[in-house]
Amino acid sequence: MDEARSRSTGALTLSLDLVSAFRPAKVFNEYVQPDCHVTSADYDDRGELLVTASNDETIQLYNCRTGRHIKTLYSKKYGVHLARFTHRASAIIYASTKEDDTIRYHSLHDNKYLQYFRGHKNRVVSLEMSPVDDTFLSGAVDDAVRFWDLRSPEAQGHMRVRGHPVVGYDPTGAVFAVALNERNTVLLYDVRKFDCDPFLTITLDDTAGLSQISMPPRVPVITSLSFNQSGQFILVGTAGDVHYILDSFAGKLLWRLVGHVGLEQAPGHGVGMAPQAGISGQEVCWTPDGRMVLSGSANGQLCIWALPEATPEAPTSLRPSALLNGHEGPSRVVEFNPKCAQFTTASAQVAFWLPDLEGITT
Repeated sequence: MDEARSRSTGALTLSLDLVSAFRPAKVFNEYVQPDCHVTSADYDDRGELLVTASNDETIQLYNCRTGRHIKTLYSKKYGVHLARFTHRASAIIYASTKEDDTIRYHSLHDNKYLQYFRGHKNRVVSLEMSPVDDTFLSGAVDDAVRFWDLRSPEAQGHMRVRGHPVVGYDPTGAVFAVALNERNTVLLYDVRKFDCDPFLTITLDDTAGLSQISMPPRVPVITSLSFNQSGQFILVGTAGDVHYILDSFAGKLLWRLVGHVGLEQAPGHGVGMAPQAGISGQEVCWTPDGRMVLSGSANGQLCIWALPEATPEAPTSLRPSALLNGHEGPSRVVEFNPKCAQFTTASAQVAFWLPDLEGITT
């Protein structure tokens, strides 16, 4: 993997041809217990390390440069979900899944807790570090969105919410977004004015598009939010058969991303009358240049959408520009390395993907 990686760095420019040429270069099957799955993953700031959390209550650490597994840590008493690196590669935060709903600050170096963040009264479903400092946001079902600082166990701010909240930061760390499924809206806030009203409210009304899929329209549960590198576009991931791209400047829906099968319909997870999050949460991401989107699908494929240069006047549906095969089963996690041409897919296994450069003009 070292040789392949060395060829995939340097002056490479991401393009649809290049991303379409990605293949699994290293697959780890041995670090997820049978009938269990990776539920979250995160790269450190330098793109050298990857941490995963699984519902077998383990934390796995990988070296992305060497393609090797480093260590296994356990959280048997409290469970683990939404593992996120802080700005130190030796520490993470994550949500508990047992005992209580405390967020834990954990040293990977000596395997001990550095801080506990208590206050949530229900399951934490969204957790994001600020891209610029040691603050972070969390959201819990039918509870609250809370604003924290690693240096203090007390929340620095909170807002009451109903339903399944999702949080995300813009690249500057000055703005954060909150998606409220109950209202089908995305709210944008100034991080310095957490206790004030949002400065922009984007209503995600896609009745026309969803009516083409089912009648009455089935509004999918929003499960992730992420800004592109310029901060203009917001990727709204859902558990259904559609993801969305919003314009955070104009406050409107631009594109529907269709052509995949939402993870609400993943094998073994029946679809009920009311939309559910299912196993959805981290299966969709931006490429680092913010020009393409990758998503897992319940049928096991990876979908790639290349965004048009010009933004549309009215919401437009985009089908995948390319499809990738190679991950066994639905990918619950799809995460692109922020620093090099490599991405990870994960579920019952963890796969590191690199481009096959034969025949690709860079």
